[in-house]
Amino acid sequence: MRLRDGVADGGDRDPVAVVHAALDAGITMVETADAYQNEELVGRTIQGRRDEVLLAGKFGLVWQGKVAGDFDVRADPEYVRQACESSLRRLGVEVIDLYYLHHRSETVPIEETVGAMAELVDQGKVRALGLSNVTADDLRRAHAAHPIAALQEQWSLVQRDIEQELLPTAAELGVAVVAHSPNGHGVLHQAQSTADERTTNDLSTALGEIAHAHDTTRGQVALAWVHHRQQAHGVAVIPIPGTTSVRHLRANVAAADLVLSDDELRHLDILCATS
Repeated sequence: MRLRDGVADGGDRDPVAVVHAALDAGITMVETADAYQNEELVGRTIQGRRDEVLLAGKFGLVWQGKVAGDFDVRADPEYVRQACESSLRRLGVEVIDLYYLHHRSETVPIEETVGAMAELVDQGKVRALGLSNVTADDLRRAHAAHPIAALQEQWSLVQRDIEQELLPTAAELGVAVVAHSPNGHGVLHQAQSTADERTTNDLSTALGEIAHAHDTTRGQVALAWVHHRQQAHGVAVIPIPGTTSVRHLRANVAAADLVLSDDELRHLDILCATS
């Protein structure tokens, strides 16, 4: 799961309660990033349950303002070391299980970045390395420098760019795919009347019909579709839907047990390919 809300407001939307509900439900991966500015919250929340958590973190985005997308990328070796030390301190842990480069750099060769990340593994500060927002060539070059355990990219019914080049490369190299925003940033939870232009009427209708047949929701069907990508592409797929609500968390967990038929999967594939 991805925790991005750093402000506790009590009840169903208390982020501490959300994390504990996730762990109680058997979820093991908890992901944060220095750019999310909630590492101290995450660290306090998992204290006492650290052995239940696969803790994932990210570095590399340096915010320049409060506007989305207003950031620089730092991926030089000096910054890699600095960022890791700062995250370990804020999280209050001795090791980060999976440490991602948050975004590719246009100026620092990825081999240099991964070389510095590999030193963190040698020092026992990080257990495994991941990449996010990279190209297939980046992934191949990085993996040659040090094994890459996970590739995190957006993947949903309305965003399938990963399938063109990155996914075949990950499958070839044995790299697990961590699919963020598997519900299209919330769009796929919604009926067509409130969804945006990325969902066609046909796709929205199909999600509704399949949801009705399984007595579930559109969002759960869309998330189940991502779960099924593992059998379709022969690569380990771990969806990480973000949530700020215990209620939504439980709905996301339930989607893992939703089995879609081959006909339903083919129907969704055809529709989302044209949406």
